[in-house]
Amino acid sequence: MTSKLEQLRAMTTVVADTGDMEAIRAFKPTDCTTNPTLILKAAQMPAYSHLVDEAIEWGKSHRAVTSQVTDRLAVNFGAELTRIVPGRVSTEVDADLSFDTQGSLTKARALIADYESRGISRDRILIKLASTWEGIRAAEVLQTEGIDCNMTLIFSLAQAAACADAKAFLISPFVGRILDWHMKSTGQTYTAETDPGVLSVRSIYAYYKAHGIKTVVMGASFRNLGEIEALAGCDRLTISPQLLDELAKSQEPLQRKLDPDARFAETPARMSLDEKAFRFMLNEDAMATEKLAEGIRLFAKDLQTLREMVSKRLLS
Repeated sequence: MTSKLEQLRAMTTVVADTGDMEAIRAFKPTDCTTNPTLILKAAQMPAYSHLVDEAIEWGKSHRAVTSQVTDRLAVNFGAELTRIVPGRVSTEVDADLSFDTQGSLTKARALIADYESRGISRDRILIKLASTWEGIRAAEVLQTEGIDCNMTLIFSLAQAAACADAKAFLISPFVGRILDWHMKSTGQTYTAETDPGVLSVRSIYAYYKAHGIKTVVMGASFRNLGEIEALAGCDRLTISPQLLDELAKSQEPLQRKLDPDARFAETPARMSLDEKAFRFMLNEDAMATEKLAEGIRLFAKDLQTLREMVSKRLLS
């Protein structure tokens, strides 16, 4: 009997949700994703001190500001990751640019330019943007420039529909954070089949497939194995090393839950949202509004911690 991880690979592209390269080597995912939280954690591991040291020395020799050095550090990690995975590496635009379309465009282009200066083509990279109205508008422009985008912090169909209209390459609807909100709000417990995060991704997946939308659906932010199993068959799933390990150790059969060829009879009509409609739909969804704002704050906080670490090193 093959492991659940191998069974999952047969129906879903497996992506590692980590900056830990040893974990990526161990589980051999197709792609990997990073964010400020993961980069901060990895940057404090002795195994990757050389990547931090290089960015600091580059910053000193180029008299670079702190934000340029943290960008350099993110690309240092991303470049190493492209040597390990055969597919795509996601690198995130600064969370404090989540409401700045032009700033996001400038940052994304600079990240891609750094990758290309190292001989890493843009078709190996996904630029991660928060799924705010401004982030989605930035993605719309970047996609026309051949810069593929991973739209993160998705908690609602409104966000997913707007990303589809922008022709974003990939969306990352979060599962576990939706579950967290509902458990706190209702005090209830949920099974994998009633998990609000699972149901949200299933509804987005059905909407995309029913309307022939090509944007990739990549479930993210998992709290337990049951959530992953309930989304088996999704286009892609980005999974932490701990849960990848649990999948690898289990020999139980894994049933496909999502199928692109299934009939989707109860999906909403195709939406075309302008800014007013998007903001109102998002505002009407308390969970999505709160979790999007919280996610941006958390990523911005970790990015600031990373900048402070870099700033101290630059002065030493």
